[in-house]
Amino acid sequence: MYIANTLIIALIFALLSLAPIAHAQQYSTLWGEHGEKWSPKGRLPDFSFAGYHSGESALPTIKVVANVRDFGAKGDGEHDDTQAFLEAIKATTSGAILIPEGRYKITQILWIEKPNIVLRGEGPEKTTLFFPKPLEELRPNPSATTEGRATSGYSWSGGLLWIKGAIRGQDIGKITNQPQRGDRDLELDAPPVGMAVGDRVSIELRDDDKKSLISHVYSGDPGDTKEITKPITIKFVSRIAAIRGSTVTIERPLRQEIRKEWQPVLRKFEATVSECGVEQLAIAFPSTPYKGHFTEVGYNGIAINGAADCWVRNVRLNNCDSGIFAAGLFCTVDGVVIESDREAKGGMTGHHGLSPGTDCLITNFNVKTRFIHDITVSSLQAGAVVKNGRGNDICLDHHKRGPFENLFANIDMGEGSAIWRCGGGASLGKNCAARGTFWNLKSKKNQSWPPDHFGPDSMNLIGLTTDQKSILNADGKWFEAIPPAELQPADLHAAQLKKRLEKR
Repeated sequence: MYIANTLIIALIFALLSLAPIAHAQQYSTLWGEHGEKWSPKGRLPDFSFAGYHSGESALPTIKVVANVRDFGAKGDGEHDDTQAFLEAIKATTSGAILIPEGRYKITQILWIEKPNIVLRGEGPEKTTLFFPKPLEELRPNPSATTEGRATSGYSWSGGLLWIKGAIRGQDIGKITNQPQRGDRDLELDAPPVGMAVGDRVSIELRDDDKKSLISHVYSGDPGDTKEITKPITIKFVSRIAAIRGSTVTIERPLRQEIRKEWQPVLRKFEATVSECGVEQLAIAFPSTPYKGHFTEVGYNGIAINGAADCWVRNVRLNNCDSGIFAAGLFCTVDGVVIESDREAKGGMTGHHGLSPGTDCLITNFNVKTRFIHDITVSSLQAGAVVKNGRGNDICLDHHKRGPFENLFANIDMGEGSAIWRCGGGASLGKNCAARGTFWNLKSKKNQSWPPDHFGPDSMNLIGLTTDQKSILNADGKWFEAIPPAELQPADLHAAQLKKRLEKR
């Protein structure tokens, strides 16, 4: 009997050891379980407006109106199909251009400089665009680093598939009140003319001679900014929620306070290019050896500049110098895989992997190689969300000049040896500015608060792999040592978006 009971107990323990481990749920005191602890004036920003249509619309499936084969494309990997693509884009005023299964050789930049154009393949396993020539050969752009080293401007910008527009809009009026961060009411010097609820507007602030605005962006701890010699300008885009006389109420809480010395104005927001997409295809480059930092000649995938509400969906990139520069506004990059079989230099196969613009979203990504800068934010970019991805050993490059209030959430960082490795020239401020938020980052190595030169104490670190204790200083460092597997919600951006849409 004793032996039988012992065997039963042993069997029970064996079964329990095979059962999935149920992790306890823990909640950040900055958010709570359902956002009940969150405040628009608190240190945790509202990231819910990132991405296509501020996250309020799913990425659309646009009707096919053209086919590159009808313009002479062969897709055999040998024939130069460039002219067929150029003619198809030129002939299409609105809609999706189908790129059927095949390998298409392209020897020029494919520009999309008008709205409502989508390039759609039949899947990255079937449709490949092969670019044998780099940007520097096609459209020379010699430049230099901040230290004076000669290089190509395509080392940090541009794409062989390039969505390009311009942000325009006339002045509506001067802002006469001085609202605080988290407020939404703007007093103008006169009632707005020609504006309605739902219109997008841009609040624009310009720094003074004392650099008080750049200091404010860094929560008063900017570091050395002597090489920021020109006054910075900050733009914050929101829709109008209400108009009452000369008072305009915006939809979003302000990212920063507004002071008269920053010459605040309200402008219309108009993007000449919007509703463009690149989807369901692969982009490939020659497997040339990577020669190292600032040797790049522009084997770059996709660039978005001066455009709004555009997207990249289900795209694979192979052997790129840089992957995607999504420097538009309210754009979404969803389902990107980057891989390389190039000969590496110092373990790296390229310069920049993924770079979101202001209020842009990058999600569901897999960086299967290593870049000098895997994910990059820079130059006053704010409101970007990078989430639900993974990589071999991801670094979150904050490239100085004040990137602030960006979110990195629910990411498998891989090895975790380079999370805080950053670039950017000397004397351009700390790498990260106010309220950069790092949420639910899993890594093999333990993490701790980054070095002082990385950013100010107003940053938020919640749910990183660590062996350190929490530091919960409301007016200083905020490091919540919650195991990533236990932190709920795992995806802060999704939780914030859900709460906002339910409230609406």
